[in-house]
Amino acid sequence: MEQSETDKIREQNDRFRKGDDNIPGQRVMTQGIAEILQDDPTKQLALLKLVADFDEFTEENDPYQQHDFGIFDFEGHRCNWKIDLYDKDYEFGSEDPSDLSKTNRVLTILLAREY
Repeated sequence: MEQSETDKIREQNDRFRKGDDNIPGQRVMTQGIAEILQDDPTKQLALLKLVADFDEFTEENDPYQQHDFGIFDFEGHRCNWKIDLYDKDYEFGSEDPSDLSKTNRVLTILLAREY
């Protein structure tokens, strides 16, 4: 049985979020997150693990079932992560988000108050 476009995007987003380098894209964080990390590699690894291990998807936070957004607590702060799907030049939204040859992902980790 062939995967639907939503199923492909969800699977690709999960793989990317978990660190699969075969999914094209980049991971970024906001200034607020950088201030919390204070160049502490231990904190950065803990943060990335929280994002990679996130599995609390619900109808409320994942209405399109693409696993592209999460809310979590870190170091006493409410935080979010968000995956956006861009074209290969990071200029516009991807014309075919399920096609890895046409899509770059950006995973942004931010403080909820920065959203």
